[in-house]
Amino acid sequence: MTVVIHHNPACGTSRNVLAIIEASGETPVVIEYLKTGWTRPQLLALFAAAGLTPRTALRTTKSPAEELGLLDPSVSDAALLDAMVAHPVLVNRPIVCSPKGVRLCRPSETVLDLLDRLPPGPMAKEDGTPLIDAAGQRVG
Repeated sequence: MTVVIHHNPACGTSRNVLAIIEASGETPVVIEYLKTGWTRPQLLALFAAAGLTPRTALRTTKSPAEELGLLDPSVSDAALLDAMVAHPVLVNRPIVCSPKGVRLCRPSETVLDLLDRLPPGPMAKEDGTPLIDAAGQRVG
């Protein structure tokens, strides 16, 4: 199984999702999208596969979304995509691709649905909330 994570190493959720993937035994392809950037076709394909729209994938905090006027509901999807290509930080993360699907993994436990096997426990979210117990069972 090949797992791809569009990752921001400065993000706690993204780091936790990467750790969950690696703990499950996978060696993911890690794409640091802030370095590589996005293309419009790439974003369109990821969003379609994940059931997202540019609006639902827009990172609204700790990004220039407000300064760029992107929070106004009248801003078109095309304009949002253009802004995301110009400013990669505008795309919420992490986005994970696996043979089981593509998801925006916020909250981080969303990634568990994309893995062939759960990581051994115990494992917690970035805020300390348990995800996997000591017996290796999903919590919650």
